[in-house]
Amino acid sequence: MKPKQSIDEALVEAYKSGDKKALAALVKRWHKLFCDKAYWLVKDKDAAKDIAQDSWSIIIHKIESLKDPKQFKFWAYRIVTNKATDWLRLQSKHQKRNINSELELGSEDQFYSENTFLKQHLLRAISRLPEGQKIVIQLFYIESYSLKQISELLHISIGTAKSRLFHAREKLKTTLKNNDYEN
Repeated sequence: MKPKQSIDEALVEAYKSGDKKALAALVKRWHKLFCDKAYWLVKDKDAAKDIAQDSWSIIIHKIESLKDPKQFKFWAYRIVTNKATDWLRLQSKHQKRNINSELELGSEDQFYSENTFLKQHLLRAISRLPEGQKIVIQLFYIESYSLKQISELLHISIGTAKSRLFHAREKLKTTLKNNDYEN
């Protein structure tokens, strides 16, 4: 190892040179941290383990294209973050389908309480928001993510996350205030 060379840099270079033990050492060094990062983002232990495993598949497949081995940590964390974001998007789609199914099932029943009616109206109003605002609203209110977590997850600044949340709230307030209950 060169004097100023990091452990990760040396392991990446060794793996690129054909040393399979270097990959095992990288996995040993980073797997738990990748699981922790994924869990921090998705809040699901099983999903976090799957995300970390999927990330390793990508890392192994693409490590040859890593131009600066010193950047391994950041490069690999970006892969984990992207996989976690993909998982969250998929969960959001499933959740949206479930909400739409509940709305369709609920429409058969003619005896709504006022709360149920308002809740359904709010869900419809959220579904009409621009995609960026809708995702921020869902992550903030439904998934309970902080603005900092949302900004990191979506690769936007905290200011952008705040702005999207503010504008989404304003649109929802206007919609609910006007009692715009039409489809």
